[in-house]
Amino acid sequence: MKILVTGGTGMVGSAFRDIKTSHELVLIGSEDCDLKNLSETKSLIKDINPNAVIHLAARVGGVKGNCDFVGDFFYDNISINTNLLNACHENDIPKVVSVLSTCVYPDAATYPLTEDQMHMGPPHESNFGYAYAKRMLDIYSKALRSQYGREYVCAIPNNLYGPNDNFDLLNGHVLPAIIRKIWEAKSDNKQAVFWGSGSPLREFTYSSDFAKILLWMAECYSEEEPLNVGNTEEVSILSLVEKVSGMLEFNGEIVWDELMPEGQHRKPSSNSNFLNIHGRFDYLEIKDGLELTVKWFLNNYPNIRGI
Repeated sequence: MKILVTGGTGMVGSAFRDIKTSHELVLIGSEDCDLKNLSETKSLIKDINPNAVIHLAARVGGVKGNCDFVGDFFYDNISINTNLLNACHENDIPKVVSVLSTCVYPDAATYPLTEDQMHMGPPHESNFGYAYAKRMLDIYSKALRSQYGREYVCAIPNNLYGPNDNFDLLNGHVLPAIIRKIWEAKSDNKQAVFWGSGSPLREFTYSSDFAKILLWMAECYSEEEPLNVGNTEEVSILSLVEKVSGMLEFNGEIVWDELMPEGQHRKPSSNSNFLNIHGRFDYLEIKDGLELTVKWFLNNYPNIRGI
């Protein structure tokens, strides 16, 4: 198949470059097309005429960005998603795999997070604009399936990490922030300061693993319901800090500011539906993925996204 990958210059998009596949992958970034512009989006889909689309493109950010620009996050993402699916439908593209986020789940969900809970209550107030826009991506995919028979499906990862991540301390996610903080604390001979106690547990999926799963979904998954596809092994933030400190040979002081928020203690998800359909999937262990990510960071710092 010829598969168009939107968001092709981001972390997951970049991971496709190293995956061996018989498919022709066309990776496009924001510099190639403004997906907020419907006319540009339709022209892109018509010109490339792919057999399938893997839709990664989104406006993303950390907690502060989501809170400060909640309206912008909703508008930009609802525009990107609606335009992309509309253009694919009008150009008769038979398959679209769109990426959601575990933030779509209700703040008061039952753990582990299962796909049937997605619309059972409001998401967390800190990023409700982004979360509702992502939920509507699921709704529009189902609407086009219901009315026109389109095979448009959705994947739900948990925390993604890997090379080519965003290392901005305000708008990046937890793992790249940990790596950058420790490296710069070592370079500047300062303390490394982290919020909370380090006790919260999180799940992490390596970017290449997720890219492989998305290719499988483009090939094989055709059901209406979205799939949780992330690695469900939990690791504490404290453990991550200790692992990264060892890899970067940081021997300075680590300070936990327990006056600052640290979020929910756990947000476990269930990937049982994915594994029942796909069969066993060998996720890269967090230690191995961290080593690859830290190596990439050291080889490219400071010429990386977010710095």
